Amino acid sequence: MIFLFIGISVQAQDKKKFDKPTIVEASCGECQFGMKGKSCDLAVRIGGKSYFVDGTKIDQHGDAHAENGFCNAIRKASVTGEIKGNQFIATSFTLIDDKK
Repeated sequence: MIFLFIGISVQAQDKKKFDKPTIVEASCGECQFGMKGKSCDLAVRIGGKSYFVDGTKIDQHGDAHAENGFCNAIRKASVTGEIKGNQFIATSFTLIDDKK
């Protein structure tokens, strides 16, 4: 039983394709996730690991430097796509309105 549980846990951590909308953390990779880069770039955090996003840009989702922008806050997003190497290739990216 223990080996079955360990195998299932490893599979969940190694998931590379996200065909169904999945909620992830989204923010500026450099400003909020501590990733190395040359400028402010959109990134997502999945399972504790951060990936730069290809398929949408940081400025397509509002002012990144606004109070709740990606450079100043970690937001939630619903995404589909695939992890390839160190990038998340987004087929959809919808920012979740977290204002109450």
